Amino acid sequence: EFLYIRRDQFSQITYFQPTASISYGFIEMQPAIIKNSFSFLKGTVFPPGDKSISHRVVFIGSIAKGMTRANNFLFSQDSMATIAAFRKMGVKITTDKKNRKITIRGQGLSGLSVSKSPLDIVESGTTMRILSGILSGQRFSSRLIADYALTKRPMRRIIAPLRLMGADISGRKIKREHYPPLSINGKGLRSIEYTLPVPSAQVKSAILFAGLYANGRTVVREKIKSRDHTERMLKLFGADINVSGLKISIKKSHLKSPGPINVPSDISSAAFFVALAVLSPRADLTIKSVGLNPTRMGIINVLKRMGADIRILNRNIRNLASKKEPATDIRIKNSKLAGVYVSASEVPSMIDELPILMVAASLADGKTTIEGVSELRFKETDRINSMLTNLNKMGAKISIKTKKIGKKRKEYIEIIGVDRLHGAKVKSFGDHRTAMSMIVAGLLAEGETSLDDVSCIDKSFPDFVKIVRNLLSRRSIIT
Repeated sequence: EFLYIRRDQFSQITYFQPTASISYGFIEMQPAIIKNSFSFLKGTVFPPGDKSISHRVVFIGSIAKGMTRANNFLFSQDSMATIAAFRKMGVKITTDKKNRKITIRGQGLSGLSVSKSPLDIVESGTTMRILSGILSGQRFSSRLIADYALTKRPMRRIIAPLRLMGADISGRKIKREHYPPLSINGKGLRSIEYTLPVPSAQVKSAILFAGLYANGRTVVREKIKSRDHTERMLKLFGADINVSGLKISIKKSHLKSPGPINVPSDISSAAFFVALAVLSPRADLTIKSVGLNPTRMGIINVLKRMGADIRILNRNIRNLASKKEPATDIRIKNSKLAGVYVSASEVPSMIDELPILMVAASLADGKTTIEGVSELRFKETDRINSMLTNLNKMGAKISIKTKKIGKKRKEYIEIIGVDRLHGAKVKSFGDHRTAMSMIVAGLLAEGETSLDDVSCIDKSFPDFVKIVRNLLSRRSIIT
């Protein structure tokens, strides 16, 4: 029999039983059916801890001295890959998934041990790229392997600067690009001055972590500011790091645990509920303790510019012991949206939220233009392709266009808003953010939407569907 989540006057998500799952490679795909009954969306949501910050708690806590304890830690496929890698290198990590707590017994900068087997990064690009910076400075060799999806993601962007620092690192080379698996022979590193060719917090972080092991001061320059969680947390742990505008410098430092850390809720996860509330009739939703790091505020700023009624509450909630990561509650009400222009300089502050922004823009009045979108092609899937394919099936009017800037042609997305979306058969493309975006689109569409897989959502937000189901149940509103 099937398990139906059904409320007479509320939106529905219907699950097929496990025996109806589809096998794709080594992954069990779990289909879902989403129906819209135009429910009154009201209540309170507690999103999980921030994915980027949770990763960095483990990265930095493992190479710091002392015990690092964190609350509201995100336990997802990606963060568990990071935990597993450090455990294999001798770090003692205790987890309490029920209460979202983690304790890390730091080994210090030089305290990691060689793993007896390859480090399996699974599908976590963040783990693969940032960990490479740390491993480049060790006195042992490492091999990083990954699942099929990650083996298609480019790694030259980290290999190039790390090699400039003296690292012995290589991947599976195809033409000029390198892909996982990666081999790293740890050795002494030298400092460099490096300008990031494209905004990337992962590349920046890999260089900064390598800089902790290098002789001299390493300098990283950005053309456009990317998320700065690494800089903030390294400073919190006592690193000799300076940030001046788009210039970051770091030198060899001994890190020490600052005490308990409260991880704020992930704005990338919250964004799906923000969009759902903005576009749902009579909605009034509060989202608790959302991280509002200035380098992650793009989605809020753009939606407000489109006309969204988003109010910031309790701005002084304590986070990360010394308020290094601002967080607050936000309240969202149903609003009428209008199309806007989103510049390339805004995109790094909302790169992970662009899929759900595309859903919102599809139901806004007028035209929305989003520039600087090329990085979407190098995520878990090509998100330009996945979102255009799915949303256009649902009646949206989205196209990818190019224009010449200097000697190069740059891609941009153009969205013409429509009155409504229509249910359709859509695909996750194995991508968690595409899947969550399509669930939101399905809840806002007329008719029934069939999504081929929701299991991929476990990568970043394992409880997403459960929270949506509870939120849309009259008897199960989270308070």
